[in-house]
Order: sequence, then C-alpha cells, then structure tokens
Amino acid sequence: MIKKLLFALTLTVVANIGDLMAQDPEFTQFYANPLYLNPAFAGTARCPRICLNYRNQWPAISGTFITYSASYDQHIDGISGGLGLLVTNDQAGLGTLNTTNISGIYSYQLSITREFSMKFGFQATYAQKSIDWSKLNFGDMIDPRRGFVWNTNEVPGLSKKSNLDVSAGILGFSKRYFFGAAVNHITQPDEGLLGSSKLPMKITAHAGAMIPLAKGNETYLSPNILYQKQQDFQQLNLGIYVVKGPIVGGLWYRNQDAFILLIGFQKDQFKMGYSYDVTISRLGNATAGSHEISFQLQFECKPKHKKFRTVSCPSF
Repeated sequence: MIKKLLFALTLTVVANIGDLMAQDPEFTQFYANPLYLNPAFAGTARCPRICLNYRNQWPAISGTFITYSASYDQHIDGISGGLGLLVTNDQAGLGTLNTTNISGIYSYQLSITREFSMKFGFQATYAQKSIDWSKLNFGDMIDPRRGFVWNTNEVPGLSKKSNLDVSAGILGFSKRYFFGAAVNHITQPDEGLLGSSKLPMKITAHAGAMIPLAKGNETYLSPNILYQKQQDFQQLNLGIYVVKGPIVGGLWYRNQDAFILLIGFQKDQFKMGYSYDVTISRLGNATAGSHEISFQLQFECKPKHKKFRTVSCPSF
C-alpha cells in the first residue's frame, strides 16, 4: 500500500512540478555543519577547519533523500573576519533530482564589549539543479495488465537550471551564551525545470547557552533552540547537549515529527558524531528514520590575536 501511495504521489508531483515551491535539505547536527546553519559562523574557530557531513533521510522508502556537505573556513586577521567555502549536494529519488550548491562566505567580527562580540556573514552561491527525465514514470506509460510498457507522450522540460543566490547572517556570543539569525535565498532565484519555480526565502533563528556543572571540569549542559521558516513550512527544534570530557550526548524534539538522538566524540582537533531521527509522525517505522554522520578536523595555527574571541557552542 505504501508503494502505491508513493507512486501516486510521484505522479502528482510530476504533473504539478511547474507550480511547486522547493525546500532546502536539512541537517540534524546543526553545529557540526556551521556554515550551512549560518554564514556568520565562518572563521569562528579561528584556525582552519574542515567539516564533512552525510545524511540519509527515510532509507526504507524507495527514492530516499541523500545529502552531502563539505566546508572549509578560517579566520584571517588581515581582513578582520573569516572566509569560508561550502559545497552541498542533495540527491532525491535515487539521483533522479540533483541539486549542487557552491558558496563563498565572508564574515566580519566586531567586539562590542570585553565579554560580547558579534559576527556578520555574507554568502554568495552558485546553484545548479538537474533532473534525469528517463527515470520518471508517467500515467500514460501504464498498461492495466502489463504495467509500465508504453512510451510517454509527456514533453520533458529543462534538464539543468543554474542560478546565483545571496544569503546573510548575524551571530552574537560571549563565553556562556550565543544567538544568531540567517536569511537564505534573499534573491529567491528561479530554479524551475518545467515552468517557473522560485526558491522561497528561508529564515533561521537559533540560540543556546553553555552551563558548566563544576569548576575546572569538562562537564556541562547546553540547552538550545532552533526555528526555521521557508514559505509555509515551519520547524521548531528544542534540545539539550550533555558533555562529559570527550563524549557528547544530545536529545532533540522536532515539531511533533521526530525525536533526535545524538552521540559524539571530540578529542583535540578531531570530532565525529552520529545522530538518528526517530520518526513519531504517522509515517512511523515505514521510513526507518534518518541517519546522519559528521566529521570535523581543526588544524593548528599561530597563537590567537588578543582581541579575537572564539564561539563557545556545541560541536554537533
């Protein structure tokens, strides 16, 4: 029954693809992919940093969603800010629909007081969306007895569409708390392959705190909140991280849709995390949840400038 419903949904999507409004892929481990969350995070670790992320959403359903992300960023004293490079690739329907984004990021850091700083991030993106029309099935291809045996009379649209996009973000932080906001797709580029389909603006707000449980101890709690809105889609995530030495645990609740369980390991310049989204909506166990893996490597560099302040926030 599920396969029949998904097939009917696919036909409906294809029939109305010209009127669709796209939505960005998401990552559960927000802070393990900081440039994707907010461009103002570029350079916040000061030393060069590489982040790699992999997400497999709903693997039990045919045509799963797989997203890859890789980023590099560092702070440069000469430009009073950070530079970053972010590359993402999202594959839907076993590679039927592919989206690749390449972004360059600059963030400017400003010290407000001795304890509080702010960063302002600007992001320019080259995006390309492509579709493999040969992998799509249409209603006129179906024979009632023999299944998909006929050629379709549907006329394919564009196979590729490229555009330029602009995003921006802001981040405020001290040693104990942080907050930020980002606006992606300010230009709302048209990425339609069959008619017009503008990419809606996405608004993100996030905040958190670092609460040490003992003086001189590496044990602390970090409550966090994240809100995102894109067109009619809204998402609210509430969660908490628990850090005990090199081990990090996390629990999140998302919009009456899922519980998120996270386990991470961090040692010196290396960090690795795994998270699993437990679906609690009506889709239930049919999706097999979502799996996400993150790697982060931070390189050593020269001693930091006295005026530079790093952001104390969760690693995952």
